[in-house]
Amino acid sequence: MPAPGASGALFNDSPKAAPLSLPSKERLQRITNLAMPVIAGMVSQNVLNLVDTAMVSRLPNSNAALAAVGYGGFALFLAQSIILGLSTGVQASAARRKGQGRLNETGHFLNAALIIIALLAPVLSVALHQLIPYVYRYINHDPEVIALGVPYLQIRSAGIIFVAMNFSFRGYWNAVDLTRLYMTTLILMHALNIALNYILIFGHFGAPALGVRGAAYASVISLGFGTAIYFWLGMRWARGYGFLQRLPARADIKRLVQLSLPNGVQQMFFSAGFLALFWIIGQVGTAEVAAANVLMNLMLVAYLPGMGFGLAAATLVGQALGRADVQDAARWAWDVVKVALLAMSLIGLPMVLAPETVLNSIYRLNHETLEVALWPLRLVGLSMVFEAVGTILQNSLLGAGDTRRVMLTSIANQWLLFLPAAYLVGPIMGMGLTALWALQVLSRCLQAVIFAGYWRGQRWAHIKI
Repeated sequence: MPAPGASGALFNDSPKAAPLSLPSKERLQRITNLAMPVIAGMVSQNVLNLVDTAMVSRLPNSNAALAAVGYGGFALFLAQSIILGLSTGVQASAARRKGQGRLNETGHFLNAALIIIALLAPVLSVALHQLIPYVYRYINHDPEVIALGVPYLQIRSAGIIFVAMNFSFRGYWNAVDLTRLYMTTLILMHALNIALNYILIFGHFGAPALGVRGAAYASVISLGFGTAIYFWLGMRWARGYGFLQRLPARADIKRLVQLSLPNGVQQMFFSAGFLALFWIIGQVGTAEVAAANVLMNLMLVAYLPGMGFGLAAATLVGQALGRADVQDAARWAWDVVKVALLAMSLIGLPMVLAPETVLNSIYRLNHETLEVALWPLRLVGLSMVFEAVGTILQNSLLGAGDTRRVMLTSIANQWLLFLPAAYLVGPIMGMGLTALWALQVLSRCLQAVIFAGYWRGQRWAHIKI
């Protein structure tokens, strides 16, 4: 294994960093070939989120409906986050095997993930369905939000098995350079979801008008449809790589759990942190909660393309480490950072320059909610540069198997720094949503700086998978 290079400045020619110039044509093409299908798929997911929220915002009780969907989404992600972490383990393991030239073994880790999900997801769904009526009132005290949010979350809980399997398939397709399969499936799945939202929320084509519950049914049906497509694609494209060929070895399951558990715990605390943030915002007012839900969806529009580049970086790093080329792995991360910086800065500009136009072009918000959301949206746009660095380097560390340090850093930053400060600034000092969003941006910037330090330190280069 090549020895790690000497330390250097953030932008120089050392293997720990990369020149300020863009990557070579060949490396840029490799990045875009991996990232663009993922980004296209995630853009379709963003479109779905925006259309879903936009439709719900047109219901008569729009603020309560938006709050119910927002709380429900984060509560659901919290409940399923442990098994969603399996996607990281699948991607890191399969990418490393591909880099080692052991392509026929890459499907073994996907098999292991699907078996774990099939055993755990139904238990989680049943437990969540039974607990929701009792715990929801501790999340939000508004009776109208509770009346809408409880059935929404109960319906969505039935789809946990589909979400978890879809995430694991995504990790596998990314690892073996078949991201176009992920893109195609996601676009088909989201097209179905948008159509079902239109039919079931408002009662078109003879269907009952189910409102928020219609949005939940549409999501579960489309997720199941996506899972069926992934299994069909797996039989066609991954059968020769070990997919559903045999039961996974005990060692494969153990290593997958070791890699995935820290990321699952991180995702659990991350989603619990956002749920706590929504609770804090709820102490300020319902209009602020509605605005926060809108902002979260717009943030996904900005951030998920960065996640696409991050998943590409995880694959490139994992494959380079599989070839025992540490210097190339280090360079890949910085090359992807530079491409993502340009892309995400362009995405953030409209939010900074014309936030009201961005909001009014998508949502039908009352005047109070619109005014509350304007400056936080500007802050989201301004944070894009740091978000690009943090997202790509976090995924690069995960691709190298450095999941424990990522977990500890993310949890400490969110729960020991950001959330206590948010409670102080919001409910206690009464400074409002803009101050809360400014704190969140500062927290994400700090995390990006820490991950950059981790990447330059290169402790990740010695992790065995």
